Amino acid sequence: MCVQFANGNKLMSQRSHSAEAESKLGSRMELTDDQWGLTSDLFDDPPPSPLGGRPRASSRDCFEAIAWVLRTGARWRDLPDHFPSHPICWRRLKQWSESGLFKKAWARLLNKLDRQGEIDGEESMADGTFSSAKKGDFA
Repeated sequence: MCVQFANGNKLMSQRSHSAEAESKLGSRMELTDDQWGLTSDLFDDPPPSPLGGRPRASSRDCFEAIAWVLRTGARWRDLPDHFPSHPICWRRLKQWSESGLFKKAWARLLNKLDRQGEIDGEESMADGTFSSAKKGDFA
């Protein structure tokens, strides 16, 4: 959402910033079929429940949503509408992380990029927002 004031200033919601970032990055925002092929064997889509109910979101859609959050640095609740809901994607990441599947998939993708010379080891960033440092000591 964007509100433009009479003086020309604009106020944009977080969702607009995310959508704007997504449109700038274009097709780079989602996995190619080749990239998904590297990891798809790790993530089975479960069959529908015999009791009925809503079908589960596909593993690929959830993985792409997780990658989108990691690439953009956006909050979970700012996921674009074409992805499954943020609680679903967050829970799937939690399940995959606890089982080690996410680490395996991420390693496969990074190894392929490294073999292609797409990773520049000279420039790296770390976000310490969630790291606690008690009175200046290392956690």
